[in-house]
Amino acid sequence: MKKNIAFVALGLATTLLLVGCASGADSSTASAGDATIEIGSLYEPQNLSNFGGGGQGVTEAFNGNVYEGLYKLTDDGSVEPLLAASNTVSDDGLTYTFTLQDGVSFHSGKALTSADVKASIDAVLADDSQSARKSSFGAITSIETPDDKTVVVTLAERSISFIYNLSYVWIINADATDLESTEDGTGPYALGDWKRGSSLSLTRFDGYWGDAAANSEVVFNYFTDATALSNALLTGEVDIVTSVQSPDALSQFNDNADYVVSDGDSTTKEVLAFNDRVAPFDNVDVRKAIYSAIDTKKLLNSIWGDYGTLIGSMVPPTDPWYEDLTQVNPYDPDLAKKLLASGGQPDGFEFTLDTPSYDPHPVVAEFVKSELAKVGVTVNINTISADEWYTKVYKAQDFTATLQEHVNDRDVVWYGNPDFYWGYNNPQVTQWVGEAEASTTTDEQTAKLKQVNEQIAQDAASVWLYLYPQIVVAASDVSGYPVNGLNSQFFAYDIVTE
Repeated sequence: MKKNIAFVALGLATTLLLVGCASGADSSTASAGDATIEIGSLYEPQNLSNFGGGGQGVTEAFNGNVYEGLYKLTDDGSVEPLLAASNTVSDDGLTYTFTLQDGVSFHSGKALTSADVKASIDAVLADDSQSARKSSFGAITSIETPDDKTVVVTLAERSISFIYNLSYVWIINADATDLESTEDGTGPYALGDWKRGSSLSLTRFDGYWGDAAANSEVVFNYFTDATALSNALLTGEVDIVTSVQSPDALSQFNDNADYVVSDGDSTTKEVLAFNDRVAPFDNVDVRKAIYSAIDTKKLLNSIWGDYGTLIGSMVPPTDPWYEDLTQVNPYDPDLAKKLLASGGQPDGFEFTLDTPSYDPHPVVAEFVKSELAKVGVTVNINTISADEWYTKVYKAQDFTATLQEHVNDRDVVWYGNPDFYWGYNNPQVTQWVGEAEASTTTDEQTAKLKQVNEQIAQDAASVWLYLYPQIVVAASDVSGYPVNGLNSQFFAYDIVTE
């Protein structure tokens, strides 16, 4: 359930500037359509590619703003047509025919054709693709383009999530190059300036095929810690914060209508991920021991106070196959010690925890280290940058355990992929994930994924520490922003100021 709470910066209410002031614009005289919206975020892209390495930041800034898909995942979790004007599905569910929208062009001026759609899907499926959704399209056997407006995709087996998964595929100019530092999308904004380590601006694209952006420009301003991000809102450097990362920040704001905080629905899980391929985490009892040694309730309260949610598996309450599994691996240090013994580690053991350097991971790592020390397990914290995490952990799978936030909804299916970075390999789970995807009804799919959900919890495939709250903070004269942040997307095109 969403809550909307008005709040104020103590002693600083009079200093909050109107939208655009941080960039020198006189927003008191500018019309809404001319406004520059200053956005604050902790998630700077590592590069601008959605095919691997861009990270959460490129999704936040570019998804729906710069790039579009055939379909769009809305802020409330529904799927709507976007670049696909229509589609038909064969009776056997194996052939999808898509007709593209008229009048769509890329920011370079090239007209969108079916060849671009094919190339974009092919890029996700490529051998060197690091897209997390790559395995979701394994059923595709062919993509045909009978004319410039038509795309025909044939599957080897039914895929009940196929349209949903297409909402993750950005349609990119097939002729574009260097998409790690440039872009060529069809969205309402084109890339302005990317000042690495500082900001990324998007400017309204006048040739956009749909409704024009309600503002002329948005600027994502990047910060390295939660305190600096909050201070930027207090001093008027930014007008809106996409996701507050500390309850201490919220404690600075009480009972003042100059500010609004929206507590939306999050899909972001803070995960202690084991490399289930390597000892001792290839042993279920050892993984369960680690889980039961960590007081996740205390951790959540220390990080988020009264915000956030405890979860017992990868599935958040907004997913259709959610179940409360928080008691499958209860906090119980005595049980943890017994499980360590049954897992062949009666005297404990030592391991390295690769920890991203940005908030809240360092604090979480120290908490985990302290908790595990109580049951005889020694944690060596290795702090790495987001780029190092992608290269070392995700791509090379060179780790023993790590911390990471996973922002996607409906991502429990990744535990059915033994090649995913955490290396969980339960053939029964893989079979259930496949059967769920081949379902002919959503009820069948839900039943199978509940089995997956329950099994990965029983196996303690990872430790799901908590579900982040999704707290968007803005000046009260700003409206039109999304509040749920599903998959870290942040649609900016409807944001206006009074």
